[in-house]
Amino acid sequence: MSAKHTDTTFDAAAGQSDVRTALATEFEKRHGQAPDGLWSAPGRVNLIGEHTDYNAGFVLPFAIDRRAWVALAGRDDQLARVSSTFSEETVEIDLADLAPAALDGWSAYPLGVAWALLARAGTADTAAASDLARRGFALHIHSDVPIGAGLSSSAAIECATAVALNEFWGLGFEPEELAAVGQVAENQAVGAPTGIMDQTASMLGRADAAVFLDCRSLESQSIALGLDAAALEILVVDTKVTHAHATGGYAARRASCELAAQTLGVPTLRELTVDDLPRMQRLLDDVTFRRARHVITENARVEETVRLLTEAGPNAIGSLLDASHVSMRDDFEISVPELDLAVEVSLASGAVGARMTGGGFGGAAIALIPRSLRPALEAALVEAFAARGFDRPDLFVVQPSDGATMKGHHV
Repeated sequence: MSAKHTDTTFDAAAGQSDVRTALATEFEKRHGQAPDGLWSAPGRVNLIGEHTDYNAGFVLPFAIDRRAWVALAGRDDQLARVSSTFSEETVEIDLADLAPAALDGWSAYPLGVAWALLARAGTADTAAASDLARRGFALHIHSDVPIGAGLSSSAAIECATAVALNEFWGLGFEPEELAAVGQVAENQAVGAPTGIMDQTASMLGRADAAVFLDCRSLESQSIALGLDAAALEILVVDTKVTHAHATGGYAARRASCELAAQTLGVPTLRELTVDDLPRMQRLLDDVTFRRARHVITENARVEETVRLLTEAGPNAIGSLLDASHVSMRDDFEISVPELDLAVEVSLASGAVGARMTGGGFGGAAIALIPRSLRPALEAALVEAFAARGFDRPDLFVVQPSDGATMKGHHV
């Protein structure tokens, strides 16, 4: 998302009760009525498994304790009216006119979800979808997931909107179905060619656990992280270098992966393993080979991370996080100097492991650190960024948390 956060009503550190009260107040101010209910969904950190999801590979994200909140109320017409704390604009559209071509800007995220939900309902029951399209709604969004930091602020908004409308319209879709709805909205309404990882993490997250997702079968498994028991925590280093998935770099990397698969005669790069790398190097040009090599080796790193977490705990996975960053920096070429510096300083300061996270070209790095080292690491990062003339990074710890609220808090 590229919208700027302009609202000061909400405090990111406030408790959920305070957020709900402020959100309900803001909703009534923007829409002239009280909300029927409040729903939320988290952002995510990807522990490991970058750019593997749209290649039908493996990913290991976890939901975080920063969330998007949605307040919603029914209307007595068939209008969808959406507002947010990151824009002064309120967007209104007739539900009958919802279509990707009619949507743009920040409102394409919630309205794209509404369109995708109606489309999915219509494949099962056209009459029901027609009836739903006459049940208008007002919706207001607040999020404390940093925008452009690689923590999936967009999926948080999509999933919060999806669970709200799923309950409001009585659709009964399961969390996995709502994750797919969010991906369709992002791909077709927003125009970002992302995979399904972000929405799945937002929907299926669990406290102190990661979601091991097979993006080919869509089978998932909760993997205990054991951070508290090991006295470890995950520090996010938001470089403040913003990125946008709907722009060229991400799409170009996806196109390279698809070209590699086509050249090698396989449906996706998931079909290949590290044993295929010598043959691939003979058949592909250097750039395409390196793009594909990242995906194939990253899949192997995800599987090994899951094994080590299960058998040995989080202190054992550091070298895999480090290798993932090197692969993204050198083979996939999606890092930036600020991300490389964050990883370098973290490792020099005693981190178990560190890597950039998210789609790349900016955003955030993560460092898996002993809890006792956080003050020294934060000081070292601030000093190093200043010495290089970079903007001061935003530093915060994230807790692996529960996913979206399938049932709203009614007010």
